[in-house]
Amino acid sequence: MKLKYVVFCILIPIMIKTVDAQQVPWQGQSVDLSHGRLIVSENKRFLQFEDGTPFFYLGDTGWEFFHRLSYREAETYLENRRQKGFTVIQAVILAELDGLNTPNRNGDRPLIDNDPARPNEDYFAFVDSMIRLAASKGIFIGLLPTWGDKVDKAGWGRGPVVFTPEKATAYGTFLGKRYRNFPNIIWINGGDRSGGTDASGTGDNFPVWDALGKSIKAADPNHLMTFHPWGEKSSSAWFHASDWLDFNMMQTGHGQRSYAVYSMLQEDYERTPVKPCMDGEPRYEDHPINWRPDSLGWFNEMHVRQAAYWNLFTGAHGHTYGCHPVWQMAAPGREFVGYARHYWYEVLDLPGAWQMLNVRRLMESRPMLSRIPFQEIIMNPGDEYNHLVATRGDGYLMVYTPLGNEIELKGDLLPAQHYRVSWYDPRSGKILDAGKTVRNSRLRFSSPSRGPGFDWILILDEIK
Repeated sequence: MKLKYVVFCILIPIMIKTVDAQQVPWQGQSVDLSHGRLIVSENKRFLQFEDGTPFFYLGDTGWEFFHRLSYREAETYLENRRQKGFTVIQAVILAELDGLNTPNRNGDRPLIDNDPARPNEDYFAFVDSMIRLAASKGIFIGLLPTWGDKVDKAGWGRGPVVFTPEKATAYGTFLGKRYRNFPNIIWINGGDRSGGTDASGTGDNFPVWDALGKSIKAADPNHLMTFHPWGEKSSSAWFHASDWLDFNMMQTGHGQRSYAVYSMLQEDYERTPVKPCMDGEPRYEDHPINWRPDSLGWFNEMHVRQAAYWNLFTGAHGHTYGCHPVWQMAAPGREFVGYARHYWYEVLDLPGAWQMLNVRRLMESRPMLSRIPFQEIIMNPGDEYNHLVATRGDGYLMVYTPLGNEIELKGDLLPAQHYRVSWYDPRSGKILDAGKTVRNSRLRFSSPSRGPGFDWILILDEIK
């Protein structure tokens, strides 16, 4: 039997040079809105401004933003998220937590007699002011017209169900006309519900959601639109071919700890016609794992980092973060939802929230619009809990190792001969210089540390 020899790369010792980015807040507006409207990129994989500037969607789930916050509290929240580089706040006009019958902080309810065709001007004037406040900080609002319980109670949610296709058309036309000239809107149809049959397997939600999407788009051709589905589903299941759907959004939800659920994203990435895709509601920081805190514990910063890099390196154009007390704006005197254990203002600075700034800085540090999944280069992808993922773009390759395990690559697939090697620490934003390497048939890289919580991103930059 003939022995097959393998060539391994030899690296210059790590930690020659470091740059610490974690505690440096984002400077200035989060996004420069002067670049014009958002559009889908020419390759149909990303979002960009109409002048060609790439846009990185880094969202936070502030679902109860309009319903439960005062203007002053909104200023505190938005400024915190601006400092962390968030570019989108996902918020709901007709909110989940009794948003029709419990007034906002000004004492206003959104609809007169709970009729979508009769919006309350005082309530919407406040919504306008909150969207303009976000614009002043360079933040987009991922604007949900309604939470799904107003279409389909689905066994949870207070409702009441108030929408028919006709009511959806009237409401959507009103919204489209009102917000078409705001510079910082991304429409998010849906709201944690099926786009087709309801939760009991009967009925059909499709005509309502479709009427809402079509009517908004008819009145507002200036803004992009997606659909927020219920857990472990994607908008593509119902609306991929719909003209009003500009990009797909999935919800991996709060029960899964492994990479397996990201097979949905792979499927969306491979669909035709090609549309951008992303995870719009992954595991929340400070959320009980599968709602079982006693036996499974709580999602922490390690879990939210894994979700971000698994999502992005699998092909997503952007990513949404969430924190369990923050989405519901938990506060004294309010009933906590889903085992929440803190007030919203106590957890704005959890480690995972700061570390999303590191995600953005890494993604924007190299050409964004050329980035594609590159899983075939990994020789040891690991199991679904320790799954390595790779992505590449013009002049670079990145590999995420969630537990810091060794990375083995098929070097023959690399396009260049010489590379500069570095490690990106997703906790601190530090860049660790690891020298240079030459393309060989098999390349092996050992991360600076390993184990739970010690994830790393290997970066190979071509040397011209």
